[in-house]
Amino acid sequence: MGESGGGGHNLPIYTVTEISGELKRTVEGRFAAVRVRGEISGFKRAASGHCYLALKDEDALIDAVVWRGAAGRLSFRPEDGLEVIATGRLTTYPGRSKYQLVVEQMEPAGTGALMALIEDRRRRLAAEGLFDAARKQALPFLPEVIGVVTSPTGAVIRDILHRLAERFPRRVIIWPVLVQGPGAADQVAAAIRGFDALVPGGAIPRPDLLIVARGGGSIEDLMAFNEEAVVRAAAACTIPLISAVGHETDTTLIDFVADLRAPTPTAAAEKAVPVLGDLLLEVGDLGARLPGAAFRIIERGAERTRGLARGLPRPQSLIDSATQRLDDRAERLHAGIDRVLERRAARVAELSARLKSPGERFAEAAGRLDLVLQRLDAAMHRIGDRATARLDRAAAGVTPAAAIRARNLGAERLGGLSDRLHAAEARHLRNLADRLAGQGALLESYSYRRALARGFALVETAGEDGIDGGGDEPGRPLTRAAAIAAGQALSLVFADGRVAAHADGGAPPASTDATPRPARPAARPRRDPPATGEQPKLF
Repeated sequence: MGESGGGGHNLPIYTVTEISGELKRTVEGRFAAVRVRGEISGFKRAASGHCYLALKDEDALIDAVVWRGAAGRLSFRPEDGLEVIATGRLTTYPGRSKYQLVVEQMEPAGTGALMALIEDRRRRLAAEGLFDAARKQALPFLPEVIGVVTSPTGAVIRDILHRLAERFPRRVIIWPVLVQGPGAADQVAAAIRGFDALVPGGAIPRPDLLIVARGGGSIEDLMAFNEEAVVRAAAACTIPLISAVGHETDTTLIDFVADLRAPTPTAAAEKAVPVLGDLLLEVGDLGARLPGAAFRIIERGAERTRGLARGLPRPQSLIDSATQRLDDRAERLHAGIDRVLERRAARVAELSARLKSPGERFAEAAGRLDLVLQRLDAAMHRIGDRATARLDRAAAGVTPAAAIRARNLGAERLGGLSDRLHAAEARHLRNLADRLAGQGALLESYSYRRALARGFALVETAGEDGIDGGGDEPGRPLTRAAAIAAGQALSLVFADGRVAAHADGGAPPASTDATPRPARPAARPRRDPPATGEQPKLF
């Protein structure tokens, strides 16, 4: 208790802690249980799980805190701007000289607030693309296993099982959950994620289809299926999902993200499987129609084959046409070969006529060499005369010993020049000989005897003895069959000799001029190497 102060005052003196404790007891005693209506502002959730916010109206603001245990029991997610009714108690926080509301329960302030909350959440999730049609999966035609997320004690599960048994019995796995109240949203989201996490072929079979179902109720009763956790779990599920929450007029956010929305749980069972009786009737009808369809397909194929066969030509006509084309190509090929050979022979004859004989080429080279030798001899004489003159002029002013040295030096230089001259002459003669040998080899390559070496034969006219004597122009080449008369004596020239022959038949000789016999190449002149110390001799 505070002490009496001096200075004529009877007011007690409190410490800061004492006055804070008195205020705390007064506030908590007066406002131990209150319900406050206001708009949420500055909401934030700490890492510890506690929630901090403020409630405000037009004229005032009060801080509030929701401890972790109470936050887990909330049926909705508090957001800024949402009008709520908070139930709890007032207390003070001595560390900051402030008071705050400790919230035990919280609910939206009326249906309008819930609708506004749901609509705001719907727009936000739609902006993320969670409701896009491209994300939706096609339902399997006949699932083997169906997973159902619902309450195990309500009429919903009985309606689903009854309708599945009527239409097409399938294996059903139920994941029991709360469908309203605190914790319902977390259980539904966990059930969807649990089914999706099952491994195919495991101890618990993985469903081919999921049904999330609940009966009708107020908007508050269906609030668990509007929670963001449930919507995101359904969007991430890889198993096709049917939403069957409430009656036909009820709409929740899970309906927007589900692959298919059913108006009722019974309708969800009807959309999950076909009717067995209808399938049996359809299969029977298709089986009865199958033989007729197969027969019609075979008939149409046979008719089409016959029609195509009528349009095909006879195989023999195709062969005859191809044979005729082959004969035509063969005749044209032989004629083309003859023309090519004639053009090549004319070209060889033209080139042979333009070539000079080896004798002429050797005579020209010998003439050029004589001219070079003459010019070289004259140059040597001029050099010798000039050297002698210089020597004579120098001899007048030198001693006999110097003259002897100069003479010897001049003799050495003259000997060196003479050796270089003979070497240059020998190299030039070798170059001329190499060029002459090359021209002879070229001339030999154009000779018709190369063709004889490859297996050809030259047909010539022959005399009475069958070789070269007698007859008209013996030894004249024959290039056409029309130039050979019946019984005419011929001479076949091969690479290694001649053979006499007679023509058994043939056409009368043509009036065209015979091709002249190619001139034989002149014998290559032979040149012996010059003896040592002698000038080269040309032949």
